[in-house]
Amino acid sequence: MPFNIDFFGSDFSTFFVNNNGNLTFVNPLGQFTPSPFPITNQPMIAPYWGDVDTRGTGAVYVASPNESTVVVTWDQVGYYNSQTDLLNTFQVVLRDRPDTGLDGNFDIEFRYGQLQWTTGDASGGSGGLGGTPAQAGFDAGDGINFFTLPGSRTSEVLNLANISNVSLDTPGLWSFAIRNGETPGSTPDNPLLPVIIEDGFQFDFNITEPDRPFFIDPDVAVGYNYIVDSGPNMTSVLLPTGIGDGFYELWSDSSGGNCTDFVSSGTTLTGGTTFNFASPLRCFSVRGIETSAGLDPTNPLAFVTGLTFESAGSVSMRQIPITVFVDDGTTQVPEPTTSAFIYAGLMGLGLLARKAK
Repeated sequence: MPFNIDFFGSDFSTFFVNNNGNLTFVNPLGQFTPSPFPITNQPMIAPYWGDVDTRGTGAVYVASPNESTVVVTWDQVGYYNSQTDLLNTFQVVLRDRPDTGLDGNFDIEFRYGQLQWTTGDASGGSGGLGGTPAQAGFDAGDGINFFTLPGSRTSEVLNLANISNVSLDTPGLWSFAIRNGETPGSTPDNPLLPVIIEDGFQFDFNITEPDRPFFIDPDVAVGYNYIVDSGPNMTSVLLPTGIGDGFYELWSDSSGGNCTDFVSSGTTLTGGTTFNFASPLRCFSVRGIETSAGLDPTNPLAFVTGLTFESAGSVSMRQIPITVFVDDGTTQVPEPTTSAFIYAGLMGLGLLARKAK
């Protein structure tokens, strides 16, 4: 690479491009059936770890369009054994980000142009489906730190081309920031970005230290409902400072565990102060964000929330905005987060692919 990266405390300046949809940093990897993360002794960034077969059609391209960017593209690749009836096109982009404070900081982007197959014949698949499907994400290789994209190792992995953690307008685009060698969600300055869904935000992540806050970052309206769909319940919440008057209202679930209706608990939360729940909660609501605060819905650090959980494990949760009506009678709904460099990158995707060929 034309730059160094700090990947979970290990510095790398070279990598291996493996045919089966991933990059590794210590040794090359020929394994075609994906093992579930975490995997020890194998730091990896995997846009689509599956049984890629380029003998029938397609190819893998590597490019460095400038000194701060590396791009690897799996273009129109089939699956084992030399099958070309279904084809996948996907890409990983590594961006050097010393401007964020430290040498070694970098961004990972996954881009999915077309996903039609999940599994090669040697991974138990038939006709490109079934068996052990592909996995996407990144893994520190330490057995602890990793992140797996939703749908991995299931048939739903194909849906990565239709959803995004950037915006509803950029399906197939995923962005992650690695800062100070730590995974997104480790600090308020580097929260985990959610999957953008029609009615809010979907978070899927793994808890390794239950008492350590995990920071999630959606946009805001006047409040949010926090709902754990699976995994350990929440034990505390830490809300940001500097928003309006700095005080918030805690609302409790009144629907008998269905998380469909909330009532005021009479409890005031103070920004910057951790509030411990009397017992672990599957859902709660935060209200009282003043419209006069004028939060910019395009600001990716608008309302960072810290949560702790009752145990370790995988968490799937949502944070759903509570909307308000403005004077003209229309509904004021936060827009999904976007970034100028994302759009610039999208516009350059086709040019880069053609140049690589």
